[in-house]
Amino acid sequence: MILVFGKTGQLARELAAHENAACLGRGQADLSDPAACVAAIRAHAPAGVINAAAYTAVDTAESEEALADTVNAATPGAMAVACAEMGIPFVTVSTDYVFDGSGTAPWQPGDAPAPVNAYGRSKLKGEEAVRAAGGSYAVLRTSWVVSAHGSNFVKTMLRLGKERDRLTIVADQIGAPTPARDIAAACLAMARQLAEDPGKSGTYHLQGAPQTSWADFAREIFARAGVTCDVADIPTSAYPTPAVRPLNSRLDCAALDTVFGIPQPDWRVGLNDILKDLGELA
Repeated sequence: MILVFGKTGQLARELAAHENAACLGRGQADLSDPAACVAAIRAHAPAGVINAAAYTAVDTAESEEALADTVNAATPGAMAVACAEMGIPFVTVSTDYVFDGSGTAPWQPGDAPAPVNAYGRSKLKGEEAVRAAGGSYAVLRTSWVVSAHGSNFVKTMLRLGKERDRLTIVADQIGAPTPARDIAAACLAMARQLAEDPGKSGTYHLQGAPQTSWADFAREIFARAGVTCDVADIPTSAYPTPAVRPLNSRLDCAALDTVFGIPQPDWRVGLNDILKDLGELA
């Protein structure tokens, strides 16, 4: 059995569909309480742990950095230490926001992090704590997570696209959406393989392909859902937010395929699946 922290989030909902995963919600393990999460790991005695929960309110984190640090750094670090002591693998999900978004080249797992917002800083601290724990682990960085569950860009665009004739969408942030279903499958595969070969421990990237902008992603959503709504490109500077967003969210995913045999998913296939699940595929 793989113990999953998270129950209602996009990734946790996808992991819950797998019979080998047992998901813990906030009522069973509050991520703002590291000791409670460690106690849950010891009580369940799982074959591995996946941390699918996080503080993800990017803008709110600017004013709640201490809480973001606890949930995204202190707690995953404590989980990783517990897993190391028990000799079981620990997989945690991180983000492209650990990078500053400069340049145009895809970020390599070994590139120097330089987060530009509180959320990114908290996730980087979490990565460092997990690595320092000394156990069998994987840090899986991803970007632009989408699914049929919760709040995400696909569901927001479907709602707004039906309400309006025209939307202005940021076009100078380049990366790619990543279906939560693909992230879930990757996490489970990594946990299984790490149990057999701890030497695969490390930091990896998983992102959908091909690269796109938020504006072009919106156009693809509307085209596949049969929604008539024009999209006008705007720069990030025209849509100010409390937290700075990186412009370059491209991730190099080659190592994940080389080490774990997990290829980069085509997000357009995942988008079709999401739209089918939502009953929105044209």
